[in-house]
Amino acid sequence: MKVKSALILCAGYGKRLQPITNDTPKSLLKIKNINLLDNTLNFVKSIGINNIKINTFYLGEKIRNFIENKNYPLNIEVLSDGEKILDTGGGIFNLMKNSEDEDFLILNPDTLWNSNYENTFNEMEKYYFKYKVKNLLMVVNKDKSFDTRFKGDFSLNKNKLTKEVDNDFIYTGCQILNKKVFQNINSNIFSISEIWNDLIDNKELYGYESFNEFIHLTDIEIFNKLN
Repeated sequence: MKVKSALILCAGYGKRLQPITNDTPKSLLKIKNINLLDNTLNFVKSIGINNIKINTFYLGEKIRNFIENKNYPLNIEVLSDGEKILDTGGGIFNLMKNSEDEDFLILNPDTLWNSNYENTFNEMEKYYFKYKVKNLLMVVNKDKSFDTRFKGDFSLNKNKLTKEVDNDFIYTGCQILNKKVFQNINSNIFSISEIWNDLIDNKELYGYESFNEFIHLTDIEIFNKLN
């Protein structure tokens, strides 16, 4: 079995990257002559996924125009969050409603995805379907983070994620989710961390470790270092 659709989250304001995000959405910022969204789409294409939905809000027309002008050999749909930004969970849920698929790859474009992640994703996908889980987050030990200021988000033990006093693993911005994890949601605006916390409470949040260097565009300081 394969994941057939990818959701790329591009609605955010990029406040930690102001003033360069005052006129340019974060996903269109360039690192070494390629913007983050282009880089993410290239990665999605490399792992064989052709159906892509992108959510937008802040400076959304610039993202839509970028996609329309690029003529990607992919089936890409750009959807706005609407009158209000829906936060990470709401944005994902809104994109899922517009698809008949059940399982989705979800990516944050502010991680620098590259060919080293291809094998990791393929192994992660196999685990997801083999063990019939409804969620699987790609995480990395904070020792592998380019930005050394990151504190861990989770602890990982036998592919189960928990939150402890001290956590060594960072969420990379890549996850596979099934629609069913949203079945008890009654709000349109919510953070994906609310879903994660509920899954942790039920001992049902799963993680898959990446051993790649984790490079994330956190703020202006990292932007300048990368360029």
